[in-house]
Amino acid sequence: MTRIIERLDEISAPYDVLLCDLWGCVHDGIRPLPEAVAALQRFRASGGTVILVTNAPRQRSAVRAQLDEMGLPRDSWDDIASSGDAARVAMYRGTVGEKVWFMGETRDAVFFEPATLVENPVEITRVPLEEAEGIVCTGPFDPLADPADLRPQLLYAKQKGLKLLCANPDIVVDRGDVREWCAGAVAALYTEMGGESLYFGKPHPAIYDLVRARLAALGKASDNTRMLAVGDGIRTDIQGAQGEDLDSLFITGGLAAQATGTDRQPDAAALDSFVAEEMVTPTFAMGFLR
Repeated sequence: MTRIIERLDEISAPYDVLLCDLWGCVHDGIRPLPEAVAALQRFRASGGTVILVTNAPRQRSAVRAQLDEMGLPRDSWDDIASSGDAARVAMYRGTVGEKVWFMGETRDAVFFEPATLVENPVEITRVPLEEAEGIVCTGPFDPLADPADLRPQLLYAKQKGLKLLCANPDIVVDRGDVREWCAGAVAALYTEMGGESLYFGKPHPAIYDLVRARLAALGKASDNTRMLAVGDGIRTDIQGAQGEDLDSLFITGGLAAQATGTDRQPDAAALDSFVAEEMVTPTFAMGFLR
């Protein structure tokens, strides 16, 4: 049964490392959440290490620049592991071919910056769909439009047998009060249509391998019993933690706010019903990270 807590400090002592989701936990897509920032700062001040684990479809440097622009204090985290980096490794190893059709917003073109994590990367060329050997998807072209609008292109891609590299397994995110579609929604639709989608963020193993590499580089390698995963996505953050045998803290005031009856804290009965329906059980839960 999931234990509802009031503050991170109540349960943080046994953990050396926090694997903390960003969107919906530390910021709302527009600005940092002050109580969450303070909680991370306290954890680090007590000797803990914070790795921001995000399904952002961009590499660490681009995520860091975005966080700096947003005003997230550097003393609230130690390093970043992004699904964008995990997916870029796969792309530059030629997982979906050398000629790729790019689906995403213009700002996500940084995904194609030269590789630094791969030895002898293949040369990637962006081409029209008709010439492509595979698809790289960082999200729909328009995050507010129904992903079903992309069916004609996806049907053509499926008929050609193209693999779709999904750089962000999230289905939706909330930017402030506006809900946006993510690459995971496109990949799910492609799979439903009979295409093959490849995922590299939470809850899939590649991003956790990257987390452990980041910790090793910091000299902070830790076993699973000393790591706590924090996130608001039951099918990404919490399912990923469960798959890696990690304890987890579910932030119910994000994507699942309505389903868990969260105002300041989740309604206990609604939370129990939600996790039973999802068949994914967090170790702990709280309304908002604080």
